Amino acid sequence: MGRLFGTDGVRGVANTELTAELAYRLGRAGAYVLTRGKQNAKIVVGKDTRISGDMLEAALVAGILSVGGNAIRVGVVSTPGVAYLTRTLGADAGVMISASHNPVADNGIKFFGGDGFKLLDQAEEEIESLLQGEDRMPRPVAGDIGRVEDRSDAVSLYIDYLRTTIPNRFDGLKVVLDCGNGAAFHIAPEVFRALGAEVIAINSQPNGVNINVKCGSTYPDVVREAVLQHSAAIGLSFDGDADRLIAVDEKGQLVDGDYVMAILGRSLKAAGELAKDTIVTTVMSNVGFVKAARELGIELVRTAVGDRYVMEAMREGGYVLGGEQSGHIIMLRHNTTGDGILTAIQLTNVLVAEGKPLSELRSIMRSYPQVLVNVRVGSKEGWDQNENIKHAIRKVEEELGDEGRVLVRPSGTEPLIRVMAEGPDQDQVQEYVDSIANVVRKELGALQ
Repeated sequence: MGRLFGTDGVRGVANTELTAELAYRLGRAGAYVLTRGKQNAKIVVGKDTRISGDMLEAALVAGILSVGGNAIRVGVVSTPGVAYLTRTLGADAGVMISASHNPVADNGIKFFGGDGFKLLDQAEEEIESLLQGEDRMPRPVAGDIGRVEDRSDAVSLYIDYLRTTIPNRFDGLKVVLDCGNGAAFHIAPEVFRALGAEVIAINSQPNGVNINVKCGSTYPDVVREAVLQHSAAIGLSFDGDADRLIAVDEKGQLVDGDYVMAILGRSLKAAGELAKDTIVTTVMSNVGFVKAARELGIELVRTAVGDRYVMEAMREGGYVLGGEQSGHIIMLRHNTTGDGILTAIQLTNVLVAEGKPLSELRSIMRSYPQVLVNVRVGSKEGWDQNENIKHAIRKVEEELGDEGRVLVRPSGTEPLIRVMAEGPDQDQVQEYVDSIANVVRKELGALQ
């Protein structure tokens, strides 16, 4: 068996790769590992709006009950909602059934510990090891079998909590929310309406198969058009499980994760609430964000791509703000994972508190043109020791100087070398990337 757990739980095409049988076994193994030795252990189970969610939930819950765990079903909720409810309800673990921004055919299962944080590699490896070979986990009988508790009120607890994380109301502010026909469809509009905003909700009628279909955070043009059509102050777009946010300002300009971190970082620093005046981000953050942070007197800690690496660095360093350009923003004072709806109200709160349009707040940084080329190669082995490749990279770095950067890295899952560069001029950056990519092709044996 290959490794099941990826960077964000177990994912696959529902009912072929991620089957009900696998979900049942994951429920058994996950409950056993995460609640071992505890009496009347409780596990929160949530899901997004995918049609396969019901099937996988039924199987997963059956697995939990079969080892004596108790399942608290909270229905359709965001991934950060599961993290919050796991802590609030005093559960021993939490599970979210979602494939985030992936198409509807996919689904996933991700576990949280009782502290609301995603599992460390060691726990995932232990769960996975139990799926190999004969099943020797407990099979209690009679009154020791687990029970199901349905908590229809649980999502309201999360909504009420979100409202308490900001001091201001949004009375009279016109806001467009693109819910991606996913988990945000009922949560985001209710939160913003409760705060007084005039809400225009789009893609908020999930039918089981329309999640992420040409909408949500991976299609920002959708919310942009709605903002311009309705003359709204801000547009906020979520992915399928609402742990990611992409925004647009009143002019329709993109406000991605880098802009959001810059705006929130400046606000927190001014309030004396940005721990160590530091933001944690990944190597993919735009050079414009790096320059803006420097001008603001904010230090950056850079990690590998992936919100789990951002979280690890935040916890190790005691930092409170981190995230990715893609819109995963982690605000550790409020939640234990990236939270798109939390980020949305925090960003809107800065808008209201400063009395400035988002376009003015956005001017805190300039996003430099970025070009990425994926080179399919015969072998990635030794790419970083190849003198010709290193020379090509150094040459471009010297020409860009402080006005840009180069990032060349291998794909973790495919025979690809990713060549990325940023700089002031789009055409020039394209030439730089092409020059490095051509050397990579020549040296490593490009595949079609």
